[in-house]
Amino acid sequence: MPNKTIKIIFFGDVVGSLGRTAIKEMAPIWQKKYAPDLMIANIENLAHGKGLTLRTLRDISEIGIKLFTGGNHIWAKEDIKEIDSEEKFPIAFPANDSRTPKDYLSQSVTINGQKITVLNLVGRTFIQDDTLSNPFPEAMKMIKQFEDDIIILDFHAEATSEKRALGLYLDGKISAMLGTHTHVPTNDAQILALGTGYITDIGMVGSYPSVIGVDSSVIIEKFINEEQITHRYPDSGQIELNAVLLEIDKDSKKTIAIQNLREILH
Repeated sequence: MPNKTIKIIFFGDVVGSLGRTAIKEMAPIWQKKYAPDLMIANIENLAHGKGLTLRTLRDISEIGIKLFTGGNHIWAKEDIKEIDSEEKFPIAFPANDSRTPKDYLSQSVTINGQKITVLNLVGRTFIQDDTLSNPFPEAMKMIKQFEDDIIILDFHAEATSEKRALGLYLDGKISAMLGTHTHVPTNDAQILALGTGYITDIGMVGSYPSVIGVDSSVIIEKFINEEQITHRYPDSGQIELNAVLLEIDKDSKKTIAIQNLREILH
């Protein structure tokens, strides 16, 4: 009898070298433990905390993660057009960012006869960026292109209110809306009234303890002295790893189960 559900593990923001170390260690373990059909990861902080590079993409591209998503920092280092000229990676860049090339507005994969499409949008509340259009109409425009697909939206946003509002706006229209960007896992993984899986923020894969992945002493100094600082990302020590596990019905495209996954590596 064919499997009637699709199981997906979605990793939160992978931050720097420690994040890459953790995901390379735990992805095979969770693959064996939970038997997901698909693994996805947000990689906007992949290269030393901001942006991505060809080297860091190659570093994690062979561990079974099939699709990747971005965010407002995805442009911080190498340009995707330069990377694309050497090697193609299945990354969904922010669809409401005017800089995103057409081939990176979404990413899809077919598993057990079912097409799964991943989208990425960036919120505008507390994120000042003239390249961003309103994510609400942009979301509706994008999902109309993939009505027969299981649609997973990574909403990379600062404000919990904006994330919650978009989740409720899209309830029943997509399979899951998963928040990223703030790096702190929220305890509200749920299935909304019309069947959309939702969490305000998955959390990050990065240094623990830290301040959202950055060396805590640097951030504490910033708050005490109220001065501009340069972020420093630890390259050793404990690591926290956060993800969600989704189970989605292939017929209805609704989420039937969602749970937080969390591990502290020493």
